[in-house]
Amino acid sequence: MSDKTAVLVPGKIGAVHLGRDAYVYVRQSTLTQVREHTESLARQYELRERAVALGWDAHQVRVIDADLGRSGAEATAREGFKDLVADVGLGRVGIVFGIEVSRLARNNADWYQLLDLCALTDTLIADADGVYHPGDFNDRLVLGLKGTMSEAELHLIRSRLTAGLRHKAARGELRQWLPVGFDYDENEAIVMTADEAVAEAIAVVFRRFAELGSARQVLLSLRGDGLLLPRRPARTGGRVHWQAATYPAVHDLLTNPVYAGVRVRPDPHRETHRPGRAGRLPDRRAAPRAVGGADP
Repeated sequence: MSDKTAVLVPGKIGAVHLGRDAYVYVRQSTLTQVREHTESLARQYELRERAVALGWDAHQVRVIDADLGRSGAEATAREGFKDLVADVGLGRVGIVFGIEVSRLARNNADWYQLLDLCALTDTLIADADGVYHPGDFNDRLVLGLKGTMSEAELHLIRSRLTAGLRHKAARGELRQWLPVGFDYDENEAIVMTADEAVAEAIAVVFRRFAELGSARQVLLSLRGDGLLLPRRPARTGGRVHWQAATYPAVHDLLTNPVYAGVRVRPDPHRETHRPGRAGRLPDRRAAPRAVGGADP
């Protein structure tokens, strides 16, 4: 522990806190924000210097940035946040730094879980406005309000985005992410891919499903023949990748209504559903058809 002056150490920070590590939690919601919002990211990393200024040695400051590109709406996919909560519960953390409450959690269930653990283990929380002790009634009240506002802000953001998408869809101008095998042409119409290898691979899946009757048997058949399936993950920016067949990949192809020619706005003059056998996937023996027009 460094020999810091008393002026730099607020009354809430005691020897027990300085004897533990300081955790700096860094998060941005999307990879686009990580790439483009560099000033916000730099401000979060600068919390390391603040921890040192408040009395922690540099080697005591641990930065958790495993959740960059992860939403704070829930903790399920945030391994960094899980590690933070676990270490707080084990009494290893003296203080948790976040540039603002929304970086730590935008879900009150996750937020109050962290607050309760911090109160039980005498762990402080610090943001850009100050240092708080969740065991103190007034501090907990402030932190609770910050958490509620953070969750409400997420709801408002989602509401605005959803309203904008619906308004664009009502005009028939909403351009959605297309599954592999379909593309937009120069007129923004949805057409089948010109890549014959991709089209044939998809057709093979449907032909084998017609013969074998279950997605699992199709998967085993594809693996037995060493056939790869085309995939278009969102993270690739629309590029098609070839991968070994997996059950999710086969299931996605067989259950996606786009491959059956189904539109978001159903055509009343065309049958768009064929009941399948009990416990089986719907029968889609018909060849996939392109979805034309500007339907959202």
